[in-house]
Amino acid sequence: MQATKIGFILVLLLGLGVESAAAADPNVERGRMLAQTNCAKCHSVDKVTPSPLSIAPPFRTLHEKYPVESLQESLAEGIRTGHPTMPEFRFDHDQVGDFIAYLKTLE
Repeated sequence: MQATKIGFILVLLLGLGVESAAAADPNVERGRMLAQTNCAKCHSVDKVTPSPLSIAPPFRTLHEKYPVESLQESLAEGIRTGHPTMPEFRFDHDQVGDFIAYLKTLE
């Protein structure tokens, strides 16, 4: 029983260390802020909450459909979609890298 508790605590602490390391990365933090500012009105931009707009996929599931790196060109050239509620937007080169770095922490 005691060994099980110790193992659980170690797994928990290791997981927190990975999360903390990602949060300490300034690129990841800038990407998180971009997601929060530009996308969180409709999309879930974290690992647990549902999207505020039910048709907007949570960002944590994007990697299940395609590699998030494949979004780089679309983010730089401007994302356009077929549904009227999503605005067109474009990130500059540095913002694209930061945004992708953040998306990778959600995988």
